[in-house]
Amino acid sequence: MGTLTIGCFASLVGSKSLDFSLKLAKAALDKGHKVNIWLSSNATIMAKANQKHLKDYSHSEKYVRELLERGVEICECEACALARGIQKAETVEGVEWSAMHWYLAKIYNSDRVVHIGGE
Repeated sequence: MGTLTIGCFASLVGSKSLDFSLKLAKAALDKGHKVNIWLSSNATIMAKANQKHLKDYSHSEKYVRELLERGVEICECEACALARGIQKAETVEGVEWSAMHWYLAKIYNSDRVVHIGGE
């Protein structure tokens, strides 16, 4: 099986790219692939710990934890997170913090790359 790296560059509220990125990662895992996820821009909210799970609201903490448990490497852009008021201590345990070089290294070593968002 191959390695898939997903770059998630979500736009503001209302975008389905966050949910789609997680579902794509799960589907790739289910097929036996290795998956890496890079969170940039507004996608950094995906790794925020202690999200309130309200009915009819999308939240990602549960899915991020499940993906991490299955071996997915998830990293968020530290500058993007800090710019949105998210501190490292507030992220889900196991999510890495780094700069763009993490994503570039994963791209280089991946069989396929999907860049989602940025609209």
